[in-house]
Parts: sequence; structure tokens; C-alpha cells
Amino acid sequence: MPSLSLPRVLHVIPSLAPRDGGPSVAAIEMCRSLTAAGVETAIAATDADGSGRLPVVCGGWTTYKDVRTMFFPRQWSDAFKYSRPLARWLGEHVGDYDVVHAHAVFSHAPLAAARACVRGRVPYVIRPLGTLNPLAIESRRTAAKRLLWAVAARNAVRRAAAVHFTTDLERRLVTTEIPMTNDVVVPLGAPEMPAAAGRDLMNFRSQFQLAHRPFVLAIGRLHPIKGLEDLIDAFARVRARMPFDDWRLVIAGDGDAAYREKLKQRAAADTSGIIFTGWLSGTAKTAAIRSAALVAVPSRQESFSFSAVEALACGVPVLLSADVGLASEIQKGGAGWVVERASDALGRTLARVMQDQRGRSRAAAAAAALGVSKFTWRRVADDLVHLYEKIREAPAVPLEPRAARFHANR
Repeated sequence: MPSLSLPRVLHVIPSLAPRDGGPSVAAIEMCRSLTAAGVETAIAATDADGSGRLPVVCGGWTTYKDVRTMFFPRQWSDAFKYSRPLARWLGEHVGDYDVVHAHAVFSHAPLAAARACVRGRVPYVIRPLGTLNPLAIESRRTAAKRLLWAVAARNAVRRAAAVHFTTDLERRLVTTEIPMTNDVVVPLGAPEMPAAAGRDLMNFRSQFQLAHRPFVLAIGRLHPIKGLEDLIDAFARVRARMPFDDWRLVIAGDGDAAYREKLKQRAAADTSGIIFTGWLSGTAKTAAIRSAALVAVPSRQESFSFSAVEALACGVPVLLSADVGLASEIQKGGAGWVVERASDALGRTLARVMQDQRGRSRAAAAAAALGVSKFTWRRVADDLVHLYEKIREAPAVPLEPRAARFHANR
């Protein structure tokens, strides 16, 4: 007879640093929502913060952004984030939990969690964060990554009770390359957006000399996979050929310094029309999104897209490439526009949308409705509890992929 109590769940993630973007935000929001649903939830993570460290105490329980958290020192490698104390603790304590939910694949924390769970016969879930998508795998064809996949990562994925994808597109892309029968799709919710008063919106516009100008916003981590080169080229061409002098392209985010400089050089042909704000957070971030005419996500490949769901939460329409996992949901809900990533196609769609104020208004209303109906953390928590309970009731962690497939996206 199944237990009537909710499962105890430990989440394991390499880093909770804000600079690591969506994965860190999602883990925090996920755990907050599970706690609100009555699930005993905790996080184990390293103190990594880029090349630095988060200002946290390691080795003892603390409350981090409203979630019970245990931090451990990252000992070496900003990429791999190795932490022997974290691995040792997991080996001793995974048995305190009914399910472990590991975030990422090619990092020490999730691999250590998988190993501890197999040894302790505790079922675990892996959320690959897009790292198993074909483009991500292609970018990892180094000897070190191939070796890591062969000796640890492949088995960690095979032995998981479930592999957690956030969109059906991500699931289909991965499972065509890596056949599996333990896949599950559970979307993410919109991150909590701090309230932004009218004064915050005015301050943002004033700071970046936007006045009452309409603007396209691209917000988040600056990385080649985000397709920002195509967006810069398309916007500059549209502004040069058509009467859009008032429009601006605002790129809000941070990343590798050399890549950031490369983007700025690319935008130099339209210095008055393209603005780089740097990293935005809190009310400044909310003000930027709420002020935008639309949010652009032209990624080469993206399994989910937090900037898209943040836009939905703020009632702002989205223009995104067909290679973003949320594309079909956005298109079906009328909450924006889906376009091929090539800059000429992107430019044609940009020009059409920038001219169509009524169309943008209709899409904005649909965006707000879609955000409320589909991408809430309360719904995510319900789906995850359903998944965890199924896993807990199933046999112990298998040595081969599970034959049954869990479908938590109801």
C-alpha cells in the first residue's frame, strides 16, 4: 500500500549563482513551489560563482532565497565544479530522501548524486538543462567530454528513474540521438518577477535614453548559442531600410568578455539604435521587460527559455526562433511569432511586427493569458509531485533503463 505522506526530495545542482542564469533560477523556484505544496525539499550545491564564490557558509544547513540549502566548496574547475565534500556528503545522506532530483549532466554534482543514489538504491531524476541536445553534444566533442560521457555521464542518464525535459521539442531532439524509455516532460514556470512601479519604468527608460521609444529586448546570458549576431544584423538592416528611427534594440545581459566585445563591434554600424545595458536584475529587469514592445529569443537551440516565460509573465509578446523549445506553445497560444533563424527571415518578421501595433497588442493579451494558464510554478509542483510519487512506488533504482515511461505533463 503506497505511503500517504509526500516524498522527501533533495535537489542537487552544481551552482546556484545568479550569473549561471536559468538553471539556477529554476532550481530555486522549483523548490519554493514544492515546499509550498507541502513537500520536504532541500538543495545541495557548491559555492561556485564563476571564477569566484558565493558569500555563503559551507558545510551546514542555511536558508538561501527561502530554500533549505547546504553549500559545499568548489575545489577546482569552474566548468566541472568538482567538490569532494559534496560527493562525500551525498554518499552519506541520499538515504535520508525518497527521491533525488539532479540538475545538469556534465558536472561533478549530478554525477556524484547519481553514483550515491545507485549505491544507496535511491531513485533519482536528471534534468539535463539542454546539454544532451544535438548542438550541445556537438560542442562538447572534446576528448575530455567524450571520456566523461563514456565513464560516467551515460550511465547516470541510463540509470535515472526519469530524465526530466522541459519541452517536447527538447525530448524529441535528445531521444532521436540517445534512445531512452525513462523520459518525462514537465515544463518550468515563470520566475517571480519583482514588482516595478511606474517610477521604475521611467528610471529605466531615462537611464538608457529610451524616453518613449519602442524597443525590442533580448535579455539573458550572452552566449553564441543565443543567436544574437543574427538579431543585431536583422535589426540594423530593418532600421536602415525602413522608417523605424524611433525603435531601439536593447541587449541586456552579460557573458564572456571577449564575446561581449565581439557583439558590440558587430553592432557598431548602428550605434544609436542598439543599446547594451549589462546584466539587469530585480526591479530593473522587470522594468526592462514590461517596457519592451516585444522580447526576442533567436537562439540556435534552446531547450526552454526563461526570458520567454518572463515575458509571458509580464504580458509581453515574444519573437523566437523555431529552434526554441517553447516555439510551438507560443505560436499555438498566439502569444508571439516564430521565425526561421536566418537574419533575412528574422528581419522580415521584425519589420512586420514593428509596424503592426494592433497585432502586438493582441499578442500581448495572449501572452498574459498563456503565462497564467500554462507556466505557473504551482502547476509545475503538481506535476513533479505526481512524478516523484510514481517513482517512489516503483522498484528500486534499475541497472538498465526503466521499461515504463512516465508522462507527468497532463
